[in-house]
Amino acid sequence: MRLITLLFLFATSIAFAQVPSEHQQDLYNIIDEVSAERIESDVRTLAGFGTRNTFSDTISDTRGIGAARRWIKAEFDKISSECGGCLEVFYQKDLVTKEMSNRIPMDTYVVNVIAIQRGSTNPNDFVMMSGDIDSRNSDGSDYTKDAPGANDNASGMAGTIEAARVLSKRKFRNSIVYVGLSGEEQGLFGGKSFAEYAQKNEWNVIGFLNNDMIGNIEGVDGVIDNREFRIFSEPTDPTETERERNGRRFYGGEVDGISRQLARYIYKSVNTYMPEMHPMMVYRLDRFGRGGHHRPFNDLGFAGVRIMEAHENYTQQHQDIRVEDGIAYGDVVEHVNFPYARKLTAVNAINLAQLAWAPTRPMNLKIGGIVEANAKLQWDAVDGAVGYKVYWRDTTSPTWDNSRYVGNMTSFELEEIVIDNSFFGVAAVGADGVESVVSFPSGIMR
Repeated sequence: MRLITLLFLFATSIAFAQVPSEHQQDLYNIIDEVSAERIESDVRTLAGFGTRNTFSDTISDTRGIGAARRWIKAEFDKISSECGGCLEVFYQKDLVTKEMSNRIPMDTYVVNVIAIQRGSTNPNDFVMMSGDIDSRNSDGSDYTKDAPGANDNASGMAGTIEAARVLSKRKFRNSIVYVGLSGEEQGLFGGKSFAEYAQKNEWNVIGFLNNDMIGNIEGVDGVIDNREFRIFSEPTDPTETERERNGRRFYGGEVDGISRQLARYIYKSVNTYMPEMHPMMVYRLDRFGRGGHHRPFNDLGFAGVRIMEAHENYTQQHQDIRVEDGIAYGDVVEHVNFPYARKLTAVNAINLAQLAWAPTRPMNLKIGGIVEANAKLQWDAVDGAVGYKVYWRDTTSPTWDNSRYVGNMTSFELEEIVIDNSFFGVAAVGADGVESVVSFPSGIMR
């Protein structure tokens, strides 16, 4: 009878452990609350300003980038009023001059719109979602001709506003920033300005999710796909030292920078909570030879990725509106698939939520076990963590495939897992079961 009782208790504990926490269950509600109709309305409004070129009209209430950014701020203010003032909404700006780039025809202020939802426990830890405010036509310096920029990038901006509507109804331990960035088409100036603002204010940036074009499903290659999307991430940190770079020759980590770990986190989250979607991790900073607003964050040592559609149509971006040889050129509303934009907005929202609920990632992770049978790991304790999960994978695998929850300890030895044959990492786990991004070892234990 005692054996039967013990087996029952063991089975019950396993069943209980598999029950999702309140926060984990709420992720499905977040997905359901994202509205394609609201995203469509916002895209139409943004495209309706005619052009949002960085150098376009700033006085008119109906046309140009000035009208667009005032409307975005008003939407964030409205969301804040509906959640009892939960958002800090403000403009953040820097001057750009003709001497800075041949893409700048005149001196002007690049103005970003910021909305901060402060965390209750760690207000200085930030996870961010961005969209670009500005648009362009065939000539990036032409600030008078129409450039509706419906997909590039009213879709990403509308998704950011929608994520704020959904997540502002909830409380988080870490802070969330929803941001509209300007000056992207002239050289990522808005992102650079805001990344420097974060650095100057000593923000701990957990992750920056740049959304640039999340509304097209019909590729120029003829592929139509409303489930696949790309996550671009840089393999290693551009701020690393020469010593760290040399260390990779002996210890590995060529594809394990903080931005790559953020990409893996999103990949795992989507496969868990949105299995109908097909995330594609692209091992590159951005499209071939191109760039986006996550790059300035990477440049300063912050984790940042780009989330976007998998199949682009180049006839519908950076083009004057026209019909030529039977092809309709131009980035107009008719080419945006709003149910798809809703899905990618939900992808962002559930990852923002998890990262804002979770403890921050473990720091000072060290690894040992050289010429031994067991791999050993040691790390600093994380505030708010009730335990830790050790991950490992084959050196050729793109994802963390094996894991073990090790409880509330700051060191662990994986028996009969040889350090030479795998890569290793550690994530912090909160009381609700939500995990941090995985940390990759940054030091060696002798």
